[in-house]
Amino acid sequence: MSNEPFFRRDGELFQPTPVSRGPWSQTSLHGRVVIGLLGREIERRHGDPDYLPSRLTVDMYRLPDLSAAEVVTRVVRDGRRIKVIDAEYIVGGRSMARATCQLLRRTQNPDGKVWSPPPWDAPPPEAIPAPTDPRGSLGGMWAVRPVSGAMGTLGARRLWMSEVRELVGGDTLTPFAQVAVGCDFASPFANAGENGLAYINSDVTLYLHRLPATKWVGYEVVNHQATDGIAIGECLLHDESGPIGSATVTALAQARGMSA
Repeated sequence: MSNEPFFRRDGELFQPTPVSRGPWSQTSLHGRVVIGLLGREIERRHGDPDYLPSRLTVDMYRLPDLSAAEVVTRVVRDGRRIKVIDAEYIVGGRSMARATCQLLRRTQNPDGKVWSPPPWDAPPPEAIPAPTDPRGSLGGMWAVRPVSGAMGTLGARRLWMSEVRELVGGDTLTPFAQVAVGCDFASPFANAGENGLAYINSDVTLYLHRLPATKWVGYEVVNHQATDGIAIGECLLHDESGPIGSATVTALAQARGMSA
């Protein structure tokens, strides 16, 4: 990747770069890079080929600025079939976000069929022209191929998304890190309305039954509900071979410049 990464290593710390800024403030990070880094460090320190990181939940209770951060992990459970790992994103000794990841041992599916929805019928990403409006890729933060609908319009929304940057400079973006750093997109994609995005998500939960096999991950909005300024949103996730899981968020009504 030739684009600037979201983080650079500084000893044991991770230094955010300017491209990691989020949409709410020029002095704070995009939530997705925090989620991605926590997922990446859990996988790097505690991952095992025999286990799938099947659920990653990240609580984001403060907006980190661009100061260097440390990631601290803790083993909660190291079992024969289930591992549970916690991680925290810490800046200046202050916790900004925390993650819990459940890793499940791979085995075999039991006999017998179980109903599941059919794979989506979206055309492959290479068959879809890239958007000409730079806002469609959030200023180059990712690459997208719209399938149907769009943020700011009413109706069903589907698109392909691919990462264009390293998460940490010099480190290969693994399939899990790829989907972890992208899953926060479920919030704006599901929660944006005809007046734009007015919700900031306070968490994300990524569920996976397998890792993505291709660089493109498809997002399909399947739910948005809101009451009293509290919203939920949900997207089904796909790669070019079929379904891989889902991403779900909760969010708060938010004006630009408001503190979360």
